[in-house]
Amino acid sequence: MDGNILTSSINENTDLNVTDSSVADTDKKQRRVRSFVLRMGRMTQGQQRAFDTFWPQKGLALENGLINFQQTFGRTAPVVLEIGFGMGWSLVQMAKAAPQQDFIGIEVHRPGVGKLLHDMAEQGVENIRVYCDDAVEVLQRCIPDGSLAGVQIFFPDPWHKKRHHKRRLIQSEFVQHLRRKLRVGGVLHMATDWQDYAEHILAVMNAAEGFRNRAESDYAPRPAHRPTTKFEQRGERLGHGVWDLLFEKIG
Repeated sequence: MDGNILTSSINENTDLNVTDSSVADTDKKQRRVRSFVLRMGRMTQGQQRAFDTFWPQKGLALENGLINFQQTFGRTAPVVLEIGFGMGWSLVQMAKAAPQQDFIGIEVHRPGVGKLLHDMAEQGVENIRVYCDDAVEVLQRCIPDGSLAGVQIFFPDPWHKKRHHKRRLIQSEFVQHLRRKLRVGGVLHMATDWQDYAEHILAVMNAAEGFRNRAESDYAPRPAHRPTTKFEQRGERLGHGVWDLLFEKIG
């Protein structure tokens, strides 16, 4: 996801694994846990036009339930799921470079969905479908077990304050949920520019049942298929590190 985006479902500017504050204020006992707190942004005319034009063909609905990938894409191909793609630049680049694969993106930020749809049309990318919904609900209701060739989560909110670490997306329970959706040999690919979060992810994954680290050491070099975003390039110029972690489902 593009780290310079102000709002996104699962990037560094969006709350994760926290309760919806309006519901909690009304009735804490009945509160609903979500994977995000949505901060609304205004769509540009171009984003809205792309959303209105291309959503009927490229959008996926939570209420339609379990997805059939072959029917959705019109072919049989490996499917990679990206959680929280921001404005979608890197997802479009990856899908364009890998026409033999299909991609599903999940993003609650409607301007980001609109921008993704615009860029897909502009660059002639046909192998992406998108949910504008909570990733936790999409995983629970729409993604078949053992179906994914890969899951990618790039630059999630690091929740750098210690008292907020419990809000981090990458936790043991969530990782096991992703494991159920991956096929054997499927890869969970995560990247962060916060060293503390990288260490947290590594600890979670090393303890996770059913995964093995694909890197020779703790962290992997950036795979060629993950584009370097403008946000990442700016961080590198400032001396910031980026850590990629790739773990393969083994059972």
